Amino acid sequence: MGSDMLDNFARGTIVIEDLEIGMTRHLHKQVTDRDIELFAEVSTDRNPVHLDEAYANDTIFEGRIAHGMLTAGLISAVIGEQLPGHGTVYLGQTLKFMAPVRPGDRVRAEVTVQDIDHAKRRVTLATRCLVGDTVVLKGEAVVLAPSRKFD
Repeated sequence: MGSDMLDNFARGTIVIEDLEIGMTRHLHKQVTDRDIELFAEVSTDRNPVHLDEAYANDTIFEGRIAHGMLTAGLISAVIGEQLPGHGTVYLGQTLKFMAPVRPGDRVRAEVTVQDIDHAKRRVTLATRCLVGDTVVLKGEAVVLAPSRKFD
């Protein structure tokens, strides 16, 4: 784990019985050229707006940008590692991309508990990513939270 992650919360699990509305967790990640190249390789999305500076300069973005799903993946990391954490099952996610993330940007991915359905073990989470004070992504996730009853 790089020094970039030092301010992140501990990893693990918060079972549904311990979740509360308003609980929040986050992580920070500086998006590097290597991250973008690796994501292009893994996803097979080689759109030149991500990889070719000359091409990207002539787009509305006026320079290279990270894949939107790379940024969204940081939300998945917070959900799967911190809130609720290990044992969580992703059921759905909405995403709205608000602004581009560029190589070198430091992204803060945040997840906040919005609603808890104890009977169905479903948790609705507000999700967003920021670069500085700019919201670059926002959405909502629905997950099946781990429970003490199913350990």
